[in-house]
Amino acid sequence: MGRVLARTESSVPESNEFELTDKDFKFIQWFMHKNVGIFFSDRKRTMVYGRISRQLRRLGLKRFSQYRQLMEGDQQEQVNFINCLTTNKTQFFREYHHFEFIEKVLMSEWKGQNLKQLRIWSAGCSTGEEPYSLVSSLYWAKAFELFESIQITATDLDTKVLAHAKQGIYSEEALNSIPSKYLKPCFVKGTGKQAGNVKCKSGLQRFIDFRQLNLLEKWNFDKQFDLISCRNVMIYFDRNTQEKLIKRFYQQLKPGGVLFIGHSESVPASLDLFHHLGHTIYVKK
Repeated sequence: MGRVLARTESSVPESNEFELTDKDFKFIQWFMHKNVGIFFSDRKRTMVYGRISRQLRRLGLKRFSQYRQLMEGDQQEQVNFINCLTTNKTQFFREYHHFEFIEKVLMSEWKGQNLKQLRIWSAGCSTGEEPYSLVSSLYWAKAFELFESIQITATDLDTKVLAHAKQGIYSEEALNSIPSKYLKPCFVKGTGKQAGNVKCKSGLQRFIDFRQLNLLEKWNFDKQFDLISCRNVMIYFDRNTQEKLIKRFYQQLKPGGVLFIGHSESVPASLDLFHHLGHTIYVKK
């Protein structure tokens, strides 16, 4: 009976390199949902297996149960585990209508408010393309001539992508997603050892503060924001978690503050917290 149960418990073929049982996968689903808010459906099992295999191979382990035992007593390994399962796909000026809205609408609004200090939060900044796009858009719109201070806070759960973001060096392929009007004033091409790479100019980079942050935990912000951009992050959360986050974003925005979300995300009308302007742009009521 024991052998039969062991065989039916695992839907991963025995020929696979590592053992990942049904019980293991249910633990992964529970752990990620509890600690990060991300729910992996059963359809994601193959993807999960591929990603955690790298961790087992790195440590010379054969079973996920061995890795779980190690991870539960090692906080850094828990971070490594979360990092390997979070998705970080992005590009410069993704969903460009948001940047056009900053330049064509928000700049005039902020000027009319006689705003002196501009605070923006890029929540889920991944490898940094979004905050560098934001600061470039502000520069092009002459925001640095209008405001006494500008601060872009960029946060992500994944410490590895944050390290990349802080460095801010990208391959020249990234230029394909950057509209030409931003290239010369905001970016530089590398030379010598950095030939073939590109980065945002250091004079603009200094306005971005990168921090590690779990969106489900406490936010230690001392002031509210004029703009929060959390795009293509909530799609990984269940509906209850999404609504809790939206309420927290509402509290973290100034009156009349703006929330950007991803093209496949929405704020439920039942919450009655924002005016929806279309194109996934929401204004705090």
